[in-house]
Amino acid sequence: MTLDTQGILAAVTIAMYAPFLFISIRLAVKYGIKRGDGWILLLVFCIIRVLGGALLVAAEEITPVNISLYIGGYSLEASGLSPLLLCTLGLLHSIFQTPDGLSRYNKQFRLLNLLGMLALILTIIGITNASSSNTSSSSSANTIRRVGVILFCVLYIILAGVCLYLWSQIRFVMRYRKQLLKAISVALPFLLVRTIYSVLSTFSSSTFTITTTTQPATGDLAKFNIITGEWQIYLVMDMLMEYAIVIIYAVAGLVLPLNQDYKSPDSYQDEYPLSRPQL
Repeated sequence: MTLDTQGILAAVTIAMYAPFLFISIRLAVKYGIKRGDGWILLLVFCIIRVLGGALLVAAEEITPVNISLYIGGYSLEASGLSPLLLCTLGLLHSIFQTPDGLSRYNKQFRLLNLLGMLALILTIIGITNASSSNTSSSSSANTIRRVGVILFCVLYIILAGVCLYLWSQIRFVMRYRKQLLKAISVALPFLLVRTIYSVLSTFSSSTFTITTTTQPATGDLAKFNIITGEWQIYLVMDMLMEYAIVIIYAVAGLVLPLNQDYKSPDSYQDEYPLSRPQL
């Protein structure tokens, strides 16, 4: 069977992220679980993209049509924003670490992680239940899905706020984490576009039903629909934005000797409020 445009984009996604699977594994090993929550989530994101692409390609190649493969593929596609936001959150949290490796504001960042996980759960539940033929259930699922994407927006706004706060305290940030903060700041505009696309896509249709005869969405936002919208918009606002973020984070992780912040005397400042023990 010949792949359609969505199938081709899914195959391209696999090719794009397969190399980053190995890079992100290397980064996760390099920084470890304790100090590398953000890097581990980068690995999770790459796995989701490869797996989601594989499901969508398989959905078009397998006959008779298996709707479950489409649902799984699009669920992973829609939920991919969560690990990308949480990856950014984890990297920002690492900037608050002290020269001896201790983390600050752990409770606050745990709550933000829960917010991201809640948004992810709502998104997946919404997409899964939207496949129901029950009109009432489908309507409820769409509401749940929209609540999930709104929570993603809230999380992004908080991330931007944390980033601005760190810039206001830049003289107290450890040497190489200053460079990491620059990388995150460069990635945030791309993440903003990706988040906006999720909002527009989610509100582009009142349903998320996938059938062999799925009809194009109608309305002002129809072109942003992840299934039946314009593929050029999906390519630019979704795929390329995500890829730019992954490249920025991967290069930063590979190039910056972040672990030296725990060893270099330059890491210690005369006054270092970000490293004071948390009460």
